[in-house]
Amino acid sequence: MKLLRRTLDTAYLIGGVIASFFLIAILVIIVLQMLARWTGQVFPGATDYAGYCMAAASFFAFAYALNHGAHIRVSILLTALGRHRKWGEIWCFGIGTAISTWFAWYAIRGNQISLRFNELSQGLDATPIWIPQLSMSIGTVLLAVAFWDHLIRLIVTGSHGITTDLVDQSQGE
Repeated sequence: MKLLRRTLDTAYLIGGVIASFFLIAILVIIVLQMLARWTGQVFPGATDYAGYCMAAASFFAFAYALNHGAHIRVSILLTALGRHRKWGEIWCFGIGTAISTWFAWYAIRGNQISLRFNELSQGLDATPIWIPQLSMSIGTVLLAVAFWDHLIRLIVTGSHGITTDLVDQSQGE
């Protein structure tokens, strides 16, 4: 079990690291586009590439953010449930698991359809659209795995295992 736990946490961390590389790629694209304008050159598709990187950064970061408690949660409502908090958390993780699994399924299907019909982007770059969609598919699958992971942990152990880097304001600093 420790190997599985380490593997899953490493996968979420890798997703976060990949997301950070895509954020850096956005910076590089913007700087290159600025340099191109200043020198009178054209960087065709720069806006499209920056958009693809933004989408990739978002989707790769989802599982990492969930694992570190950075997603919006309904903590006030869950706290109000008192001794029934665990059932509220199971319900919340159940809904999140169902939606993320459904989203992952259709992200993969959309990717397959784009590949089959050789769809191209509308911009000057004419990128095969399945390439940027691939980051969405991988990111949503990773998010679905994270939701399944935390739901099963909550049911089996009674704790979802989500950690947060933020200081709990009710406990002081």
